[in-house]
Amino acid sequence: MTRGLWVTFEGGDGTGKTTQASLLERWLRDQGRTVLRTREPGGTEVGVLIRDIVLHHRGEVAPRAEALLYAADRAQHVATLVRPALDRGEVVIQDRYLDSSVAYQGAGRVLDADQVRELSLWATEDALPDVTVLLDLDPAAARRRLDAADKPFDRLEAEKAEFHDRVRVAFLSLAAADPQRFLVLDAALPAAELAAAIQTHIAHHLA
Repeated sequence: MTRGLWVTFEGGDGTGKTTQASLLERWLRDQGRTVLRTREPGGTEVGVLIRDIVLHHRGEVAPRAEALLYAADRAQHVATLVRPALDRGEVVIQDRYLDSSVAYQGAGRVLDADQVRELSLWATEDALPDVTVLLDLDPAAARRRLDAADKPFDRLEAEKAEFHDRVRVAFLSLAAADPQRFLVLDAALPAAELAAAIQTHIAHHLA
């Protein structure tokens, strides 16, 4: 059986990752593809528990503890969900992966980005996606989208503007260092235009 395709969506909060992941999933299913839609943190039962800690715990979580929790979620997620689906030949569409840890815990929390990346690679036995779609948007514009959604912010969404500025720069640096894996798109474009660009890119990989 041919190995499946692993697509991750990255970007700051409010850039439209969930919307574009949903549109890609629908497009692939319409073509008869078997799709696994998942997210980090929280794609597994263990991950749901970790997600509650890292995003909604009211007390302080030390930056290194946060990075370790994300890595633990990632180890469980890849071993029990992602890798088996790829082995079955499915398309995995995932909201966030290790690039988010490098950007948020590395740049945002000002930890060593290389150490954060190596931690995740060790946890997942060096698993990397085939395609990473980076939806890039000015953090101020993203914050306006989040404000308009009128819902409570999680621990990361509630961080100050300087934090989100560092995260955006980190994402763009990751994409520049790995252009074969990353597709960088302007998240300010209309959703339909973004979806079309993503579909064209994915169709090329599936071919």
